[in-house]
Amino acid sequence: MKINGSHKLQNQTTMTKVFGFWVWVLVAATQVATPLLQGWVMYVSLTSFLISLMFFLSYLLGFYKRFESWRVLDSLYHGTTGILYMSAAVLQAHETIMSESANLKNYYINTAASFFAFITTLLYILHAFSIYYH
Repeated sequence: MKINGSHKLQNQTTMTKVFGFWVWVLVAATQVATPLLQGWVMYVSLTSFLISLMFFLSYLLGFYKRFESWRVLDSLYHGTTGILYMSAAVLQAHETIMSESANLKNYYINTAASFFAFITTLLYILHAFSIYYH
């Protein structure tokens, strides 16, 4: 039973990284109209991607077996990142609405980035709750 739960958490972490990767790639592909808004989106998505990658690698190396507080740390990190990602997703959605009339290509890219930002937010929050209640 623990093996299945372990694989489920590993899959959630992998999906979170993949969707987070798409957020910062798509934001980087647009013309940045408002640097402050999209700069925050880039900061949150890139930093979260790198820290989640470190968490994933440490999980694969078995550090969670050595530390009692691993679940608390993992849950706090993913919960906090979920909240930060929510703010980034809302700002990205705002930028999408603002770019609707400017350039259709950037609008479509911003729309995809907003979609992936909200999906990533959901995955971070689900991961935080699943590790907390596991």
